[in-house]
Amino acid sequence: MKLIIAALSLTCAAAFTPAAPSLIQRSAAAPVAAQTVLFADPNEEEAGLDLDLEEMFDMFDAADKGTDFDKAVKDIKKEKDE
Repeated sequence: MKLIIAALSLTCAAAFTPAAPSLIQRSAAAPVAAQTVLFADPNEEEAGLDLDLEEMFDMFDAADKGTDFDKAVKDIKKEKDE
């Protein structure tokens, strides 16, 4: 009886043991370093809007209303100068 229980428990333990990863699986899972080419002109500066928090909310409101982006920027900057 003890022999049957020992054999059964050994069989169950072997059935539920996770398999060791093989060499092929390890190499496939290894991260591959890739270089990305950026197509930006290094001499070109980015022109940002430089908005404060209130101006940002004004831009969000203008976008919700469907206002043209360039027109909204001019209006908001005009309000700031006044």
